[in-house]
Amino acid sequence: MHLARVLGRVVATAKYPGLEGVPLLWIQPLDENGAAAGDALVATSAISSGPGDVVSWIDGREAALTCPVHFVPVDAAILGFVEQAARLGEVVARQES
Repeated sequence: MHLARVLGRVVATAKYPGLEGVPLLWIQPLDENGAAAGDALVATSAISSGPGDVVSWIDGREAALTCPVHFVPVDAAILGFVEQAARLGEVVARQES
């Protein structure tokens, strides 16, 4: 499980069969210090999240299991909100108000 900040929503005029109605979000992975880590990517969302939210996400085959249809080409999925993340007692990420 990884941390990320939601950058925005992705609009697709055509989707792979089985992904209709599944939200797609643009996310920026975060490192252990809350800084951007690597390239931003598109993830499906099992929750109702939006820009600015700090979220937990998974990658790999398990990500597709969060979708209503399990055999779809999904490699990243948002699982939940993160209200606050701390490392050694120091807050590194929190929800924006």
